Amino acid sequence: MASSNLPAFTMVHVTVPDKETGHSLAKSLVESQLAACVNIVPGIESVYRWQGDINVDKELLLIIKTKTTLLQPLTAAVKELHPYDEPEVVAVPVLGGSPSYLAWVADSTRAK
Repeated sequence: MASSNLPAFTMVHVTVPDKETGHSLAKSLVESQLAACVNIVPGIESVYRWQGDINVDKELLLIIKTKTTLLQPLTAAVKELHPYDEPEVVAVPVLGGSPSYLAWVADSTRAK
């Protein structure tokens, strides 16, 4: 699946401005088999610097489960579909977990 020195699975964090964007992006990623599952976590508040200003925005967090080998096409899809100029796409390696769950992630995403 992944290179021998990389974990086979990755969780990707993406913030979105609203529920509609979150649902649309999640559905697209699962339908295209770039993600096995996307959790939509409401109620986060982000404080960040953008173009010289400090911003505070209410957002939702997408937690996307995928194969590490799909990170590049998943990132490209998020950037294409996301309304932000520079969407957050942060990958977190999965170092372990339930073997049966991870097998389901593998079976639910495209081969690469």
